[in-house]
Amino acid sequence: MERKAEAYLFGQVLGTHSFLLKDGFLRPDEYSEIAEQYFLPGGETGTAATVLSSLGVSVRMDGTWLGTEVAPMLREFYADKSVDLSPMHFMEDDRGVMDYVVISGLVRSPMGRFQSLFSTGKRWWGIPKEEDIAGCRAAAVDPYFGEESLLAAQICTRLGIPYVTIDTTHDSVLHRNAAINVISHECTDMRYPGKTPEEVMELMKQGTDGLTILTQGGGEMLYGRKGGETHRMEPFRVEVRSTLGAGDTFKAGCVYALLHGMTDEQTVRFASACSAAAISRFPLPLNPPTLEEVNALISGS
Repeated sequence: MERKAEAYLFGQVLGTHSFLLKDGFLRPDEYSEIAEQYFLPGGETGTAATVLSSLGVSVRMDGTWLGTEVAPMLREFYADKSVDLSPMHFMEDDRGVMDYVVISGLVRSPMGRFQSLFSTGKRWWGIPKEEDIAGCRAAAVDPYFGEESLLAAQICTRLGIPYVTIDTTHDSVLHRNAAINVISHECTDMRYPGKTPEEVMELMKQGTDGLTILTQGGGEMLYGRKGGETHRMEPFRVEVRSTLGAGDTFKAGCVYALLHGMTDEQTVRFASACSAAAISRFPLPLNPPTLEEVNALISGS
């Protein structure tokens, strides 16, 4: 009997070509040796689905249309995992959306054609359906797909399903109705230039009754809610193999925390431990964090 989905995810699901370099990052006019390379599921939603499945959560996901090169790989990869691909649209006339990521320890450089794709004005992602979301107990909604991202959030809100989002601004509808909004330092640098993390937190807290978390790479995390103080937490320290998927894994940890009724402090600690476990190995999709590993990190802190 098919297991009922506990979490609904909507957003970027890609085929990621990743290249781990042997002797440091790329340098102009110099040769670089590739130590390992893979073609595996990626994107904010694809990675989160992989991690949640590893943590024991059943997932249903929708988002990016999948093409002739990406779809077979995803179908094979998720065949033995608790990830339902049935809402996703499979194209027969396009290779599908892919990105290419060069990695060396703390440094990575992603490449793709997303600016070109978005500039066409054409939709290349799914439309969320209430029947796919109903019955789930938590969700994650990426903000990149405009009206469809808003629709996913609106359905969740109407059905009383708490959702996690990422990198949405203090004045957005996605932020206002989110149970958790995780803001990366890339987002604060781009959207709030000149403002301190503390100033950004105050703006974010005023815009929602949910939990706002500011991550700062390897730096101190800030989190809090409207009317309350801003709390701080240091991330877990591990030996970094690759940072690819760190933020997506943090998001997955937040979804898991919603499903299990964790407090704000427990949520940030659990998500941070998930992310720390993720960056300690490569490639992440073939070695996602397990619940035992995450709990071991937390208990050892």
